[in-house]
Amino acid sequence: MKTIKLSGFILAAAMLTFACGKSGETVETTEAQEVAATEGTTLSIDKSATAIGWKGYKPTGQHNGIIPVTEGMIAVNGENITGGKITFDITNLEVHDLEAGSEMHGKLTGHLQSADFFDAANHPTATFEITSVEPFTSSDTITEEEQFETENTPESTTELNPETPTHWISGNLTMRGTTKNIKFPATVSINNGTVSAKAGFNIDRTDWGLSYQDESSVADKAKDKFIYNTVGVILDVKTN
Repeated sequence: MKTIKLSGFILAAAMLTFACGKSGETVETTEAQEVAATEGTTLSIDKSATAIGWKGYKPTGQHNGIIPVTEGMIAVNGENITGGKITFDITNLEVHDLEAGSEMHGKLTGHLQSADFFDAANHPTATFEITSVEPFTSSDTITEEEQFETENTPESTTELNPETPTHWISGNLTMRGTTKNIKFPATVSINNGTVSAKAGFNIDRTDWGLSYQDESSVADKAKDKFIYNTVGVILDVKTN
């Protein structure tokens, strides 16, 4: 039985009452690993049918949007994924919960692309490269860790992920010039020469240097001077 330890990531600002309660999760994060040697057929990512969503949380609210995919591929050998790489366009990051063209929409979009967060001027893209793919079994478990509870406590990985994961996917995620390996459950299907993969999980933004209003540096969270380090990532990937 594999036990995967989850830890914490996000992007926004704010408060509420002090309480330790609802458990939250972030994916197992380790140092970069060797990228899988691709075998078999290489399939290109269908950009029109692929979405990479994000969710950021603060005690008084939350934000969400997408980061567009610029290119990518997944390698398949029979019924097995052997490798893959996806590139995201940070400079065109989208905020969906605020009205496009509004002052708040412009401020948040600009702030997320600034040096406080993604530093898009110096790091305009992010990448994810597969290092391994393993079957998900009914005996696999996830260790939860407590999150500071407010009205906007980040959703857990089990809340974000599809109900019936089929695989564990591991890969090197590079953002802001930093590469870390993450491992998350996903629902994967390979039919008629195409691949579909869905997943939802959390990461800890500070692992990649996105430390603006880092919650771990706040001594008294009741003073509402932090942003959750936990950021939700929602993947819906399809190949041509």
